[in-house]
Formats: sequence, structure tokens, C-alpha cells
Amino acid sequence: MKYLKFSIILMIAVLLVACGKDDSASQENAKKITVGFGPGTYEEIFRGGILPILEKKGYDVEIKSFSQTDQINPAMKDGDIQASVFQSTAYMNSINDKIDAKMIKNNDVPTAPQSVWSKKHKSLDEVQDGQTIAVPNDPVNQERALRILEGLGWIKLDNKTTGVNFKLSSVHPDKYDLKFSEVASPQVLRSLEDVDYGIVNGNYIADSGQKISDGLVVEKTPDEHKVMLSINASDKDKEWAKALRDAYKDPEFIKWFREHDEYSGYIEPTDW
Repeated sequence: MKYLKFSIILMIAVLLVACGKDDSASQENAKKITVGFGPGTYEEIFRGGILPILEKKGYDVEIKSFSQTDQINPAMKDGDIQASVFQSTAYMNSINDKIDAKMIKNNDVPTAPQSVWSKKHKSLDEVQDGQTIAVPNDPVNQERALRILEGLGWIKLDNKTTGVNFKLSSVHPDKYDLKFSEVASPQVLRSLEDVDYGIVNGNYIADSGQKISDGLVVEKTPDEHKVMLSINASDKDKEWAKALRDAYKDPEFIKWFREHDEYSGYIEPTDW
């Protein structure tokens, strides 16, 4: 009987220790976040302005860089990363349908608008029929770019294809009959030697040391095309998701961001 009591007490003690370890491990895991980024300055902004705030709150943050942005959302769906900063709401919704994901916007981030650039021409007034315009080759950013040209009256879009399904076949001449060169978004800036004009995603302009505001024309970015921090819908009530939201609204981050002139021309979140 004495041995039986001892065995029971020992088993209870072992279980309590195991439970304590599980609780400790669970709390530790709750403080771990992996955030994904594509090429450009959004990762740079996160490292410089957001990461210090999260680390002060005890978060262990892993930053994962992707050379190809089309790898990021599948990684989030598979649980390899918990959050990402690279895409717009319009793009995310299109990809949700395409890969059967359930991503949502967690919070707004400072957004770099697209802008028109040229190394061959000093102004938009030099545009002529037959000139070549470099545009991003991914459908969502390509449509954004061509909306800028539509706003200038250079082309017309028939709206038969939009979002992730957008195709150049939707483009028709208006004031001008132009040619288009489809280029990977990070490469548009480098392609300017070979084309007349190029429409560049703003974070690549900032990454090159130039200012978005120096473009020949800057996009008035619609809300659905502003970049945000996305997460899986199942994580929306997690403490780390709230910590990310709070960090991007933290006065410390806002001050840090505004003190960096290289981000001049970025669109600030409306809740600042």
C-alpha cells in the first residue's frame, strides 16, 4: 500500500512537471513570429522600425526573405511563415481564390506608390506612337501601372480582365498607339535603358536611393492596391497579430519612419 501511494504521488509529480514544461513551451511559441518579405524596402523598414519594438515586448521574430514574391503566399498557407508584408488587398484576394487560402489584412503599412520614369525622355510630353513602355509582368501590378497610363489618356482599358486575371489584351490605344514590355517588377527600373518609359513599384525606387516624388507622375494609389501586412484568418485573434498591429501604429515607429528621408513619397496609413 505504501509503495502504491508513493507511485501515485510520483506519477502526479511527473505530470505536473510535464504540464509546467508544456505551458512554458506554449508561452514561448506564442512569442515566436516568422514574417515574410519580397525584394525591396518593406523588409528594411520592418528591420529598422518595427523589429526593435517587438523585441522590447519579448517577441522572437524570424525574418524570411523571398527572391520571388509568388512563393510567399503558399508559404503562409503552409504555415512556414505567419505574416507577410509585400501585397495589396486586391492581390491577396485574387490569390486567396487561386490557391484556396484564407488570408486577411492584419494592418496597414506605409505604402510606396508606383511612378513613371524615363532615361530617354525628360517629360511625359515627349510620348509618341510606337514607343515602348515597361510594365510589371505580374497581373495585379501590371493593371495598376496601366491604370496610370489610362488616367493620362494614353490608352484605354476594356475591363474584360482584372486583378490576377489581367491581360495586356485589355489594353487599347487612346491618344497613342504604344508597345509594352513585360518585365519582372524588380527589373523595371533596370530596363529603362532599353525602353522609352517604365512604371516602377515605389519600394524599388526607394531601394535604389531615389525619391518616388521625383517620378514623372506618381500613382494616386487606390485603397485596394495599398500594401498591408497579411496573416491567415485563423490567426486574427492571436496576441502576436495584435502586437504587429500595435507596432505599426506605435509613436516610436511613426517618428522613426518620418525621420528617414529615403521614404519620402510613401503613403502613410490613415490611422496615423
